[in-house]
Amino acid sequence: MNKVTTILMLSAVLMFVAGPAAADWFPGDGHKMHYPQLPDPFGWDVAFQPYGGSTPLADDWECTQTGPVDDIHFWVSWEYDEIGYIDHIVASIYSNNPMGPNGWSEPEDLLWRQGFGGPEVNVIPYGDGQQGWYDPCTGFVNYPDHFQYFQVNIVDILDPFVQEEGDIYWLGLEVFTEFGNVGWKTSIDHFMDDAVFKCQDTGVWVELRDPFTGESLDLAFVITPEPGTMSLLVLGGIGVLMRRRRK
Repeated sequence: MNKVTTILMLSAVLMFVAGPAAADWFPGDGHKMHYPQLPDPFGWDVAFQPYGGSTPLADDWECTQTGPVDDIHFWVSWEYDEIGYIDHIVASIYSNNPMGPNGWSEPEDLLWRQGFGGPEVNVIPYGDGQQGWYDPCTGFVNYPDHFQYFQVNIVDILDPFVQEEGDIYWLGLEVFTEFGNVGWKTSIDHFMDDAVFKCQDTGVWVELRDPFTGESLDLAFVITPEPGTMSLLVLGGIGVLMRRRRK
């Protein structure tokens, strides 16, 4: 295999690898957290926007690679499968309070906040299963409620937060819709502490638990490497190969 053919082949691999990292995320793709918290196809969707209000939801993660948080992926469903339109999303990152005033871990200091809308938010169909709807602020529960769920992708974030390896952070999300009610999916994976929610009337973080069983609930999301990370690995491989061929 000559040098030109080798470069072309590796460049094609580079395009293939770098492409998905900048958009959708699927199991097996890279991540920068303890492990991806994958959606539970038979779990709950926790309401973001009950009856026109706003319910911030948050869950914690441990950073496994120092660097910018410039890709955020999470999973949602629509109440009654009445699919609406996401107008904008407010994403926040907080430091960790391992023992809040009410006896559970919760977000502490706001470290970063940014809003996203329009083409910055990419929503794709992801799966289906019999799922429930839970509004923790009103106490409304409906199971079964809907079957479809979706992946929301926010990528190539400008002015991203820079996380430090080994630190615990909280990802907070608020999702606002033009029509329809959307909820953050619960996860099949549990990490450290329960997810939390904050109701308008109380303004305090409350741990999220299954409305039927009382078991801990986590939310489905993944923090991924910056798109350039995989590209640099492939480019590094090209450099090593070319040095070997020159010897």
